[in-house]
Amino acid sequence: MSAPLLQLDNVTVQFGGLKAVGDLSFTIGEGELIGLIGPNGAGKTTVFNLITGVYEPTAGQISFAGKSVVGHRPYKITARGIARTFQNIRLFPSLSVFDNVRTACNMHLRHGISHALARGPKFAAEEREIDAKVMELLEIFGLTAERDAACKSLPYGDQRRLEIVRALATRPKLLLLDEPAAGMNPTEKAELMKLIRFTQEKFGCAVLLVEHDMKVVMGICQRINVLDYGRKIAEGTPAEIRANPKVIAAYLGKEEE
Repeated sequence: MSAPLLQLDNVTVQFGGLKAVGDLSFTIGEGELIGLIGPNGAGKTTVFNLITGVYEPTAGQISFAGKSVVGHRPYKITARGIARTFQNIRLFPSLSVFDNVRTACNMHLRHGISHALARGPKFAAEEREIDAKVMELLEIFGLTAERDAACKSLPYGDQRRLEIVRALATRPKLLLLDEPAAGMNPTEKAELMKLIRFTQEKFGCAVLLVEHDMKVVMGICQRINVLDYGRKIAEGTPAEIRANPKVIAAYLGKEEE
């Protein structure tokens, strides 16, 4: 059996007297689509911040592709192959759609500042490669027509889509999606589910999804981890999670007959 892509071992983070996440362990394999659910304040976004280097764990270990990422700066972790979106959209509102994606492509520039200042052939060739890559991504996700529009002018659903495109421009092996369906109507949510599946299959990346909409989570995730007060109370397939008494009591509730 191959080693997991991401592994959390007994991870704890404490802020003063508050233990936001306690003794959390789970794994994500190559190409898996995993859900992370729980009530508000359960610690889900804190887990994202731990994985991406915004917070450093008080205890425990986080490994990616077999190597620890604890203590690494967020940009270093992104360069290693972990990208994320945010619960509140964090695009550059005044930049064009094209330039929002282009900023992420700079993560893997081969040539340094000296080439940029000299603006020689190698610099020009790399700039053309980046432009082509941005246009390829915009075409794949149906945003070519909006390439020159300021991203703040896009409909909400398209802004969510653009944030995923920008994350993919960093060439991730693992994509973290933090409540991507927030604020969407049912039609947009159905399109989002297709988009996440498409992204996983097209780009071959694993996905960790935090989401409150259970139709989205249950509809696309292969496995689901459930947090409550910062601790994992369950892990399993969507069917197992739906039937788990602890999850029903803490989060899902019972459907009315």
